[in-house]
Amino acid sequence: MPEKLLIPSVEMRLSSLLEFSRRREQGASSPHKHKARQTITISREFGCEAYTVAECLRELMEKKRGEPWMLMDKGLLEEIAHNHDLSANVMNSLGEKSRFLDEILATFSSRWKSEKDYFRVLCRHVLSLAEEGNMIILGRGSSIVTQPLKNCFHFRMYASPGFKVRSIANRLGIEAEEAEKIIARKQKQRDNFIRDFLDRDAHDLSFYHLVFNNDKNSVETIARTIAEYVTAH
Repeated sequence: MPEKLLIPSVEMRLSSLLEFSRRREQGASSPHKHKARQTITISREFGCEAYTVAECLRELMEKKRGEPWMLMDKGLLEEIAHNHDLSANVMNSLGEKSRFLDEILATFSSRWKSEKDYFRVLCRHVLSLAEEGNMIILGRGSSIVTQPLKNCFHFRMYASPGFKVRSIANRLGIEAEEAEKIIARKQKQRDNFIRDFLDRDAHDLSFYHLVFNNDKNSVETIARTIAEYVTAH
C-alpha cells in the first residue's frame, strides 16, 4: 500500500528502540533515576504531518532534558504487542508494571467490543511506556488510554481537506483524487478503531491540552510549542 511510505519501516526503527532501552538501562544508576519523566501523546487526522512533528519534537526534548526520548507509533507498538520476545525485552528494560495499570485497564474492559487479545497487550504496553516517560506516542488511542496518568500531555492535530489532500499527494507522489480516497479510508479506519475498542471519539477535544491547525502552523512551530508547553509544566 502506498501509504506505508509515509513512515519509515518498522525494521529501521527497532534498532533505535533497542538502543534507547540500552541507554536507559545504563543510566538507571544516575541521579535522574527517580526523576519524574513526562510523556507526550499526539493524536491526528490522517493527512496531518504528525510523524514529522514528532521527530522534530523528539530532538527538541532531548536537547532540553539532556536525556534520550523515544518515538512510538502504530507500527512500532503493534510489532511489540505481536512479538513476544521483543515485548519481554522492552518491558524488562523500560516499562515497569505499575500497580495502577490493571486499575486503568479495568475502566476500559467493559467497553472493549473486540475479543482481540493483542489490543489488551498493546494497551498495557502503552500505559507502561507512558508511565516510564520520555516517550512520544502517536495514535493507537494513546491520548485516551493514558488520560489517568499525571505525567502525560496530550495534543491533537487537524487540517482542512485541501491541506491533507495536498500533503498526502505530495508525500506519496500520487494524484489528488487518489489521495482523497486514501484519506477517507484511513480516517474511517482510525475512527472505527477508537470507537470499537474504547467506545470513545478521538475528535472529542476534552482529551487534549492543546489542538493545532496544521494549515496555519508549520511542523517546527507545532513541535516548538509542544516542547515549550511540556517543559513549562
